[in-house]
Amino acid sequence: MITGILATPEYVRASIADVPGDQSKTIAKKLERQQVLYDESKSFTFILTEQAVRWPLLPPMAMAMQLDRLASVSRLPNVRLGVILLGGHIPERPLNTFTLYDRRLATVETGTGALVLRDHRDVTAYLKDFEAYERYALFGDDCRVLLAEWSVIFARQRK
Repeated sequence: MITGILATPEYVRASIADVPGDQSKTIAKKLERQQVLYDESKSFTFILTEQAVRWPLLPPMAMAMQLDRLASVSRLPNVRLGVILLGGHIPERPLNTFTLYDRRLATVETGTGALVLRDHRDVTAYLKDFEAYERYALFGDDCRVLLAEWSVIFARQRK
């Protein structure tokens, strides 16, 4: 899955479709959080797997727009966005989606919620994992070329 801070409104809506209750407030909050990306006093590095980026959560044209959104965000001066491709040998394996906010806080997303980790050992373990994944990811123009290719593949499906 693509994290909400990088998602189009359609992707956010689809990603929480199974959550009971009024989803409009949740969608609005997730989209509002995206404003932090434009605060150049903060820096962000995102690493996504090819599986997450290409998983067809939306109809093809909406997926093409989602991939275009990723490419657009990757051009922000304070954002690095990378994709880990399928193929090759990567001995590390992601078990859950996680977010590192700094060296003091990490969150781990599970199927039923999120864990907030503040213990130095826990955060350090996720930091090491992140640094390992970063070595396998393609960033910058290499990443954007792939996102554009995958976007075209979705757009050609037009269903």
